[in-house]
Amino acid sequence: MFVLFFLLWIVFNGQITLEIVLFGLVISAALYWFICRFMEYSFQRELAYLKKGGYLIQYLYYLLKEIVKANFATIKLICSAGRVVEPAVIVFEISFKTDTARFLLANSITLTPGTITVAVDGDKFIVHCLDKTLAEGIESSVFVQLLEKIEA
Repeated sequence: MFVLFFLLWIVFNGQITLEIVLFGLVISAALYWFICRFMEYSFQRELAYLKKGGYLIQYLYYLLKEIVKANFATIKLICSAGRVVEPAVIVFEISFKTDTARFLLANSITLTPGTITVAVDGDKFIVHCLDKTLAEGIESSVFVQLLEKIEA
């Protein structure tokens, strides 16, 4: 966080001089001390966030990949003349520790074409799928596995 404060200071100043760098170091250190002292922030918490950052990048990669795959599957369903679309509503439970994990999973499902999270009630997810083939494996998807790793 200290480095982020310092980089923002340099960017906002638009130039690099000895005075700006020294003053930026002092200001950044003061801000970092303030958030550690009064906002329950710590260096250990920062390291934990950095460790989880890799999982978040991996999560975004798989989310984009699944969105692209689901787009093609949805287009195939819509454009197939002889195929009968069988919508499905599925209910499954996943016990996450945090509301953030529930939020991310519910929104990831909704962002993926052909599926919509209808409701989340505690650990119970209710999802509407355009076709029952889109519902396969949703409760044990890579999203769930990565969110469990992030929570651990």
